[in-house]
Amino acid sequence: MNRTPAARPGLYPCEIGHVRTDPVRHTLRHRTYMWLVDVDRPPALPRPLRPLAGFRAADHFTGDAPSLRAGLEGFLATHGVDLEGGRVLVLTHARVLGYVFNPLTLYWCHSPDGAPRCVVAEVHNTYGERHAYLLHPDEAGVAHVDKDFYVSPFFPVDGAYRMRLPLPADRLDLTVRLDRPGARPFTATVRGTRREATPAALLRLALRHPLSTLAVSAGIRRHGIRLYLRGLPVQPRPSHRTTEKAT
Repeated sequence: MNRTPAARPGLYPCEIGHVRTDPVRHTLRHRTYMWLVDVDRPPALPRPLRPLAGFRAADHFTGDAPSLRAGLEGFLATHGVDLEGGRVLVLTHARVLGYVFNPLTLYWCHSPDGAPRCVVAEVHNTYGERHAYLLHPDEAGVAHVDKDFYVSPFFPVDGAYRMRLPLPADRLDLTVRLDRPGARPFTATVRGTRREATPAALLRLALRHPLSTLAVSAGIRRHGIRLYLRGLPVQPRPSHRTTEKAT
């Protein structure tokens, strides 16, 4: 894992790719943009641009914490982790014009001396549910974790993820692969290049990708319909209690 970069917010125009190989081959590619921000220092934008980038604690973890850091620390406390105020960098979609959908939000957590401590991967599905995974990547940024959360309606809750999650710097390059017994049926990638988060850069991206997270959500549903029409059976969705509230 890398050392923390400067705390200035960054914008990452990026391409998100989904590749399914089993039981049918199907590819989804979508262009959007994401933010990398210090969890304690959200961007200070001119008032007219604030509707284009909202960062709300209610959109993450249990949704009732007073701040994003408090929500993260509440989750970490259930796993016996105390960052002691260390820096946290979060890669996420911002709320745009009142709407947000975050398939994957990542938190790179550090000790007070700047040393990497852990990564939290928070996953949202299209049913309004959330789940967070505590990860301890190796020096290459790779972590493995059992799948505990229903995401795609065409995969049961089994198998394990291999996540390659290097801390973004000039480049954003993430990979999440699902491994199931005898198969590797799904791989997601996120790749992009950093831009300074200036008002002009944000305005250009917002105009290029209007309602960006709504487009992500709609794209996932559209491709889900295509897969269903191709005959993929829908897997039962188990009831879910977020692990963020576990004691």
